[in-house]
Amino acid sequence: MRPKKYIPNLKFPGAVLVIVLLIQGCAFRSIKRSKGIEYLQPQPSKNIGAQKLNIFAPRKNASLKNVLIFIHGGNWNSGNRSLYSFLGSRMARKNIVTVVIDYPLSPKASYKEMAFAAAASVKWVKEHIESYGGNPKKIFISGHSAGGHLAALVSADNRYFDSLGIANPIKGTILIDAGALDMFTYLKQEGLNEDHTYLKTFTKDPAEWKKASPVNYLHTGMPKMLIYQGSKTYPFIKETNEIFLRALRPIAPATKFYMIKGKKHIAMITQFFKTWNPRYKEIADFMK
Repeated sequence: MRPKKYIPNLKFPGAVLVIVLLIQGCAFRSIKRSKGIEYLQPQPSKNIGAQKLNIFAPRKNASLKNVLIFIHGGNWNSGNRSLYSFLGSRMARKNIVTVVIDYPLSPKASYKEMAFAAAASVKWVKEHIESYGGNPKKIFISGHSAGGHLAALVSADNRYFDSLGIANPIKGTILIDAGALDMFTYLKQEGLNEDHTYLKTFTKDPAEWKKASPVNYLHTGMPKMLIYQGSKTYPFIKETNEIFLRALRPIAPATKFYMIKGKKHIAMITQFFKTWNPRYKEIADFMK
């Protein structure tokens, strides 16, 4: 039996949240913000509230802009859209209409309900984003950590959009140090305690772990991908990303992958605090 690996806590440290709150207070007059828009109704039977999103759009809308939907991380059990106003504002300043969403969290929600919410947000965006200056035919999705997992899952597994009665409208997917791209392999190897938070999110059933793993849904014709990984991220993320890329490249050889030197897991998202970070241009070029 292999030795137990370090189990990462993908929550953000308090100091990072303080920095986020300070930075997001900066106002940019060139950006129009529309916040707290409901895209998914509450589920009273599970004590899950309405799911909402924030939109950040350039004020000058001579033409419809590309759209980016961002899904936050937080171990599938924490985080909220308000912490990422800095990202929405900076993307909007790059002429990208940016939508930052909430989604239901564990233990109230399973990964399936989270992924369904992510897909529902895409449907809402497709139906409404033109009113905010976005092009409904140019929708991209991104996520960091747990959010990257959900972005990858709804991009590859079309059943979530099938359940909403629409074809998958995602044109491209941007993964930022995504977790759980092969959750089956990770959970099978780890042998976690029964009360571990991951088993509340993904259940104790190995069949569900397979269903939760985006690597099992890769196919030709799926959205193109841009994948970022920090060179100093958690071993769990390194290993599952390697498995994912190995399976993806024969299907999509043009996939763009960047190993960001010296970056740990949290730094992979906090790097976006800097408006001159090269990731912004890489993402904008990918979305062209």
